[in-house]
Amino acid sequence: MARSSRKSLNLLAAILIFGCKNSIPFGATVSNPDSSKTDGTLAADVAFTVFPAARRTLWAPGIATGIPERRKVCAMVDASTYGNGRDDASAGIQATLNACPLGQVVQLSAGPFLINNNFLLINRGITLRGAGGGITVLRRTNGAHPNQYTCEVCDPVIIVGPNRWPVPNNSTSQNLTTDGVKGAYSVTVANGSGFAAGQFVMLDEDNYLTGSWTSLPNRGGQPTTATIWATDRAVWQRHNPSDPADDPFPDALDWFSRSGRPINEVKEVASVNGNTITFTTPLHISYRVSHTAQLTRYTQNDVHVRNAGIENLTVTGGADGNIRFECAADSWMKNVENTLWLGSAVGIDNSFRVEVRGSYIHDGAWPQPGGGGYAIGLSFGSSEILIEDNIVMQANKVMVSLSAGAGSVVGYNYMDDAHILSAPLWQEVGINASHMVGSHHVLFEGNESFNYDADNTHGSAIYHTVFRNHLSGFRRDYVDDPVSGNARAGGLGFGAWW
Repeated sequence: MARSSRKSLNLLAAILIFGCKNSIPFGATVSNPDSSKTDGTLAADVAFTVFPAARRTLWAPGIATGIPERRKVCAMVDASTYGNGRDDASAGIQATLNACPLGQVVQLSAGPFLINNNFLLINRGITLRGAGGGITVLRRTNGAHPNQYTCEVCDPVIIVGPNRWPVPNNSTSQNLTTDGVKGAYSVTVANGSGFAAGQFVMLDEDNYLTGSWTSLPNRGGQPTTATIWATDRAVWQRHNPSDPADDPFPDALDWFSRSGRPINEVKEVASVNGNTITFTTPLHISYRVSHTAQLTRYTQNDVHVRNAGIENLTVTGGADGNIRFECAADSWMKNVENTLWLGSAVGIDNSFRVEVRGSYIHDGAWPQPGGGGYAIGLSFGSSEILIEDNIVMQANKVMVSLSAGAGSVVGYNYMDDAHILSAPLWQEVGINASHMVGSHHVLFEGNESFNYDADNTHGSAIYHTVFRNHLSGFRRDYVDDPVSGNARAGGLGFGAWW
């Protein structure tokens, strides 16, 4: 098929599957009785009714008051102090970050900074700001290298968070005593004594121990007696009899969530009244006593960092991502060029209301399947994340959501050229909130992408909304194999429900 014909068909598919550009607000009912219309409006009686309540949520992600415009500079760091990239600058910059008062800016000069000895840890509410992308460059030279999946030092360049690997404290988990209702702002737990206003907590439920072997639809067009492990919400990549594509169990249960609890969200505590915990934002899905729903605290050295930002610089060479938000809240990266990395260029774990805005993320070191070449990765319950107004190109998958994403929005981005280094004719994943079981309630609006995808490589994703995007079905710089190139405007794997 000619490229132009394929383009037209894929554009038509995008319109039919994901909606036309004429805006019809969610919740509206529209009818047009005039069958003689020729101006492109509806020509017959058609009613558009609201999505079922289970599919909707309050999408109000990112920093509630917007990214702050900080003007007070606590210290200037000049590249010439470190030989303009010759000498390692990580210790000096870290000392400056540690000394900077809350709400102020560490300003880096133009020029290159070598960040080899240690990653930079922003564990307080301050801003690290450069002179501009491509002008101020933080470079790790002992990490990622083009077309290689090995690293001498497998660390990122910058972490925003309390430490390298913060996690919720499982010893603090409290069972919910009644179901947490979708849309509600509070839950009731068995013992609320450890909770306090201002904390960030993990709300989740079990979807593994509460599962069972479930019948599959026809495989290859034929009935099958094979079954898969699933609950009413989560479909794991585990078959009976076993399948070569299955994940390793029980190891896979805690890859990106608390064990067996991939349906989850991070919440901020607004107040505590006895055993009733009230949050600043509503529950995006219900959490059920029948599925051992629990609320878990982050404690001691794993408490969230708030109001930290990265702005106006280039970061390159990280070998567990370039920038990681680990237990970060109300934090951001803005006007950042992020290039040449292993892992996820931007990794967002255990975090709440992080913004990735106005940035250029491109050219991963190893664009192969297996986790080494993602551009943006959400995981471990990260919620209400805003990814807006970015350009994302030349990665294996431009984004994934791994047991995370509740209430998040991916809006007005250009995402293109996802590929496999060893098989460039195979079209990879575009805008996406899947790749590990449990992701739910992410909104995609106003994006330009070659496809939307909901894969089932490691289980299902549910309750996502794809609204008013332009999905072309082809990539800018790669020709898809017309027979087996996997070209599509939209893709849904088994278990991608609602």
